[in-house]
Amino acid sequence: MPPFPTYTEQPWAETYSEIIDVRSPSEFAEDHIPEAINLPVLSDAERAEVGTLYKQSPFTARKLGAALVAQNISHHLLAHFASKNKDYSPLAYCWRGGQRSASLASVLSQVGWQVTILQGGYKTYRAYVRQQLQQVPQLTFRVVSGLTGTGKTCILRSLALKGAQILDLEDLANHRGSLLGEQWQAPQPSQKHFESQLLQKLQSFDPHQPVWVEAESNKIGRIYLPQQLWQKLTQASCIEIQVPLSARIQWLLQEYPHLTTHPDILKDKLQKLHRYSREQLQAWYHLIDTQQWENLIGSLLQTHYDPAYTHALKNSYTTVEQVFTLTQLSDSGINCLVDALTPHSALSS
Repeated sequence: MPPFPTYTEQPWAETYSEIIDVRSPSEFAEDHIPEAINLPVLSDAERAEVGTLYKQSPFTARKLGAALVAQNISHHLLAHFASKNKDYSPLAYCWRGGQRSASLASVLSQVGWQVTILQGGYKTYRAYVRQQLQQVPQLTFRVVSGLTGTGKTCILRSLALKGAQILDLEDLANHRGSLLGEQWQAPQPSQKHFESQLLQKLQSFDPHQPVWVEAESNKIGRIYLPQQLWQKLTQASCIEIQVPLSARIQWLLQEYPHLTTHPDILKDKLQKLHRYSREQLQAWYHLIDTQQWENLIGSLLQTHYDPAYTHALKNSYTTVEQVFTLTQLSDSGINCLVDALTPHSALSS
């Protein structure tokens, strides 16, 4: 079996026809090699059944496991592999490169396909991710900072449209970076899957060009940034965006429409702000009940978000080299700012 390949030297999509994760759906959902597909040889329920039986009778469990694996592989042969040609050559892996991936590889090899098993399985891949994130690639980061509601994420995406490299950590973490920033209809990824996606993104960047990133704390929702990356970001050059309070309020109401459509969920989230008095929470609840959304957002910004962000910025991002003031967050204003940051239409350093 070959050594674990790296993304930078040889993209796996070009090395193998396909990457197959044969673990159960829940294992795959927690984390997997990027671009892998899930063809489980045991479902979650089957894996649990075999595991429970194994404690009582290992031999009986192996018989049941073999029957279930054969049944599932048969299904995959008819549903997935039927269209593959003679040159098909996948990479397969399970938890440790053991029986589950070997079972599929054995059958596919009998058909005539060249199958590679990832030595050490997912555990090898996971160790590789951890090791790589301990030595973040030599990239030049430029940080976009500013109080909540200054359009930082929109600025990042506009930079990307101009050809700049961006690292959208909130997108990878599926969270907007604050108490109210959780994407209410979709959960955050696991810490492991976030790190897999992050590493893939970092390794895709051209080290000769800067990477733009939004100023973040070392924790986005429930996701922690790797320590080495966090240190690099706090040492990077930084620009600050300043926008009037009234424009920020309108921007947030536009960007967070769920705040005004789910008042009960909003109240539940505000209850997590334990530092504030019952009187303050009741005042916010009253603004919600009476649908005074502009007053609510303004109060939350001035009472909670702005002091917290200002404190964090002073402690973490000390190299603010330029300050840009936008009177309103319009498309034209953001485009003018982005043009100033990328004077050569792409990758200004």
